[in-house]
Amino acid sequence: MPNPKRKLAKSWRGCRRSHDHVHVQSMSVCPRCNQPKMSHRVCGNCGHHKGEMIVDMRKL
Repeated sequence: MPNPKRKLAKSWRGCRRSHDHVHVQSMSVCPRCNQPKMSHRVCGNCGHHKGEMIVDMRKL
């Protein structure tokens, strides 16, 4: 197994991991049913996206 030639500082580890944080997902309100939904996604309550019915929630 390969091993590091020199010890790396803790600050270098932190710099490397600085982009690994979890992003908060953007939420919006569905204009049809006024329920919260994720942006650019089909509404989980009514099944609409951009004014079109994508998923028929009555059949589910």
